[in-house]
Amino acid sequence: MKRKSFNQVHTVPVDMPQYGFASIEDIPGIEARAAFTSDSSAVFKETTDTSPIKLNDKMECMPWGGDNQMPYDILRYIEDDETLSTCQMFNAEIVYGDGLRYNTEAASKEVKEQVEEFLLSNDLSSYYLGVCQDLKHFAFCVSVIILNGDNTRIVRLLRKEACYCRFAPADKNGDIPYILYANWRESSFDKEKVEKIPLLSVSAPWADLAVRMGKMPGADGNTKVSTKGHKFAIVTRIPTPDSTYYPIPYYAALFKGKWYNIKRLIGIAKESKLKNTAPIKYHIEISNKYWENLFRSEGITDRKKQQARVKKAKQEILDFLTGVENSGKVWFSCHYKTPDGQENHDVIINKIDTDKEGGDWASDIAEAINIICFTMRVHSNLVGSVPGKSQSNNSGSDKRELYTIAQALQKPYHDLLFTVHRIIIKFNKWEGVTPDCPFIQLTTLDENKDAKKVTTEDNQS
Repeated sequence: MKRKSFNQVHTVPVDMPQYGFASIEDIPGIEARAAFTSDSSAVFKETTDTSPIKLNDKMECMPWGGDNQMPYDILRYIEDDETLSTCQMFNAEIVYGDGLRYNTEAASKEVKEQVEEFLLSNDLSSYYLGVCQDLKHFAFCVSVIILNGDNTRIVRLLRKEACYCRFAPADKNGDIPYILYANWRESSFDKEKVEKIPLLSVSAPWADLAVRMGKMPGADGNTKVSTKGHKFAIVTRIPTPDSTYYPIPYYAALFKGKWYNIKRLIGIAKESKLKNTAPIKYHIEISNKYWENLFRSEGITDRKKQQARVKKAKQEILDFLTGVENSGKVWFSCHYKTPDGQENHDVIINKIDTDKEGGDWASDIAEAINIICFTMRVHSNLVGSVPGKSQSNNSGSDKRELYTIAQALQKPYHDLLFTVHRIIIKFNKWEGVTPDCPFIQLTTLDENKDAKKVTTEDNQS
């Protein structure tokens, strides 16, 4: 098979293929390759002013991240890693437990029939698994309640995907008046189709709803309020110490650290070794801000011209590496110097040890996976993510305890999620009804069954 000329660029897309930011390139004149990746730590950085975005004369929204694309960047990083995506789904399933239900054992027959009709009119299982995923991905979720025509009963319960929700700027009292629901991923979406939903007070949603519906007086003693729309959003958020509008999830440390990038780089290197005998000798980590600044400074707006400029910039870096290799000198460098001699701190070049024994980085990949699982608060044995036959394994008893501990730790999240359902139950005057989410407790063989359900009432007894 004829080998490509070293002057020809051989590209294996990794992410953001529309621009080719991440790829594997041949280094001209050297039997080696270089891996270009983006800097994952930049996903939680505010690169621009986060002032409100004006959509029209009646609507403004607070951007989520400097470019309003943070949730989609987070999702892309999660979906790009098989361990991280599996851990996130496991965490959502653990919160889901045996599913949300309305306990009607102490309710009257009439109330039981009303609850049954409500459950048949709403897909509670899909709603609950959805909000569990939103809570684990973004540390908040959005539920929408819809009242009947005369505002006497809540008849519908919907989930609004968190990644498509944006908050309006807070008023002078610190209250957020509404949320906006739209496909913010598209830069040219129709602003006239943005759904504006009144938001109940984040700190006191029941009191706010009661005042709006005239069930109790407000701060001014007035109970007659406007009831237009009959639809309200309720935000359930995990309390965090560092956010006003959009919480930063606890696993942000994974992207700000190095192990996420290390694991991704190992996968790229192993793929390159299988496809091409030339080893990856350099890892060039380029911040997305570098490309944005480059396009802005040179006034490049056309996508094809931007792609060509990316290719040219990569070639300049590869030529720089060729000069370093052929110089015969010892080279220690953390940052790339542009052809005009300016040091660029948005481009970090790491030299990879290609003489590693075994050459397969087996211990490194296991360490990276363990750190990811640790950060996600998932024991690696519960999701089977650690490869290799020699890895230590837990006994059945240990795994049962780990699974039980994982579910027991979901108590705070259940308490937060139950608020919406307590409001529904109280507003609809369903006496004797309580929300419950039993978790599945794995049992030992002497109990003659594989698992049993433990409800909230069982825990309190």
